[in-house]
Amino acid sequence: MSEPAANPAVNPAATSFPTATITLPLGLGVLRTYSGALVCLEILFGALVWILVASSNVPVPLLQGWVMFVSVTTFVFSSAYLALLITGLADRINTDWNFLDLFYHFIAVLFYFAAFVLEAATTAAVIKILPNQTACITKPPGNILTFLDGRQYSINVVATIFAFVVTLCYGCSMVMGFKRWRK
Repeated sequence: MSEPAANPAVNPAATSFPTATITLPLGLGVLRTYSGALVCLEILFGALVWILVASSNVPVPLLQGWVMFVSVTTFVFSSAYLALLITGLADRINTDWNFLDLFYHFIAVLFYFAAFVLEAATTAAVIKILPNQTACITKPPGNILTFLDGRQYSINVVATIFAFVVTLCYGCSMVMGFKRWRK
């Protein structure tokens, strides 16, 4: 019998990972770009949506629970993404950051648009009851009925507006991420 052939030398190019692909500057320089500024706005306005919805006592948990989930999750992921860029750790992780940026912002736009629509539905379905009044209610046209006082209604209106602004911020970030990814 003949002996098996010796293993050929392993090609080092086949076992190494590609270098990280990122076109955004790392360190504090990322804050001087439009993308860095938009991520900061996403974090700021997303936190406001989170705080406003939580302070409205969540009158419709089924709808506003999704809004809370989206705002908290995207707040955490956007903060982690910005921290990776500021600390420069993104350069040490071998991945296509341009595609990851595009994919994340695409998912965030979809989720935040749904959250915006649900928050707007909660706010639009309000029936205001003034003190010392009773309400006689027939079947609501949208099958959603929300009882809010004036303060809670105002908080939900502002949360709806900020949810729309955050959706726009994520949309602009997605468009800029798409342009970076295509290059």
